[in-house]
Amino acid sequence: MRAITYSQARQHLADQMQTVVDNHESVLITRTNGDNCVLMSEALFNSLEETAYLLRSPANVKHLLDSIKELQQGRTVVFKELED
Repeated sequence: MRAITYSQARQHLADQMQTVVDNHESVLITRTNGDNCVLMSEALFNSLEETAYLLRSPANVKHLLDSIKELQQGRTVVFKELED
């Protein structure tokens, strides 16, 4: 993650915001007191919130891990096969 100072962020906020959105990256904004912040796109924030929500439930975690295991083992069904 790229890091910039608070002063740099303030001076070039619009440019930093556009870069974050265009490049799908976050930027660490450092402060002299050590209370740093992260600038990220709303899409990334929403994605992180959704992931956190899904992983709160142990049952969801188990289901997701089981699904990944099935995919890795090739135990998948193509949607076209379901239509037939």
